[in-house]
Amino acid sequence: MRATIVTIGDEILIGQIVDTNSGFIAKELDKIGIRVHEMLSISDDKQHILDTLSSLQNKCDVVIITGGLGPTKDDITKKTLCEYMDDDLVIDDSVLKHVTKLIEDYFKRPITQLNRDQALVPSKSKVLFNKVGTAPGMWMEKENTVFVSLPGVPYEMKYLIENEVVPKLVEKFKRPYIIHKTLLTYGVGESLLAERIEEWEDNLPSFIKLAYLPSPGRVRLRLSARGNDEKVLQDALDFQIAKLQPQISDCLVGLDEGETLEVVVGKLLANKNLTIATMESCTGGKIASTLTAIAGASKYFKGSIVSYATQVKEDLLNISEKLIEEESVVSEAVAIAMAVDGQKKFKTDYVIATTGNAGPLKGDADAEVGTVFIAVATPEKVFSEQFDFGQPREKVIDRAVNKGLELVYKEILKN
Repeated sequence: MRATIVTIGDEILIGQIVDTNSGFIAKELDKIGIRVHEMLSISDDKQHILDTLSSLQNKCDVVIITGGLGPTKDDITKKTLCEYMDDDLVIDDSVLKHVTKLIEDYFKRPITQLNRDQALVPSKSKVLFNKVGTAPGMWMEKENTVFVSLPGVPYEMKYLIENEVVPKLVEKFKRPYIIHKTLLTYGVGESLLAERIEEWEDNLPSFIKLAYLPSPGRVRLRLSARGNDEKVLQDALDFQIAKLQPQISDCLVGLDEGETLEVVVGKLLANKNLTIATMESCTGGKIASTLTAIAGASKYFKGSIVSYATQVKEDLLNISEKLIEEESVVSEAVAIAMAVDGQKKFKTDYVIATTGNAGPLKGDADAEVGTVFIAVATPEKVFSEQFDFGQPREKVIDRAVNKGLELVYKEILKN
């Protein structure tokens, strides 16, 4: 089965908003064995919409459309779909009753004609009732293609996908199974990792595909199996993962999509009743932000100090002016001093400390742009490592965050 996702809206094309709808829809379709063939973003233009629908007719089993279904006059998707389907708009009484109640009860005002128009739907369509908004979804069929039109408001779209669209697709189509397994690795680059597992990859069965998904300091290995027997696929994936794990055991973090390095670090800390804090300079608090983005982080995360300016390191972290003058603010000695002070201030088991030049200027230090010192304090020791993360600035910061988490992960495993 093939599906195409179409987002309608000039606000997407000019970069005013980011299209998050397509990613959500693709994941939900993938769960039920429907492969997304392409994603398109098109303008609020009738002819552009008509041309797009025509080009997808009979080439896709399903076309999911979001956007252009609001109460204002520039929302033209519904009328354009009517024209394409050679249909007329009619009032749906259940939708009108819902819109009226929502406007009068929640907004405490009379319903307007624009609100009433929300209840207009193509007469041949199946209404997808939107309990969380005023614009209904619409299910239409023409020849060999199902067209589904949904509002672009994310929470309304999500409600309709989960409660209306997916159940109807499951009922209508016989679909293959698609199963994904993702392994997260750290500290080994994509090319080196590919060389290490080349023989294993070459011997994968034809129904299992491997994808490398690199990001700074990490590489995800996503295995995707596709077929008609779910148990056969699951057993095959488990067998291949068992063969792979010994080859990457030194850099393997987790086996699930949600098992990011920060999640694994948090679980280790929580399970061992240990705590952590961060003392950050060049990373600007991003390590702390990454750790605390995980639900339940309060169990193990003690706090953070972002001492961005040299003077703050002297005044707040008790790092001597003499040490900074002799060693430079971007140095192993200062990184270690930050980590030690963090352990004292937060009374914590582990500390990650960073000091470096993220660029584009050198700031108060002589070290080259891209140079970062990362120190880790543990219950037994304190150490620092030097890295050259290059440029641009965003890359330096992201790689420093990941490397700091990687270093502390290795130390926690020893505890």
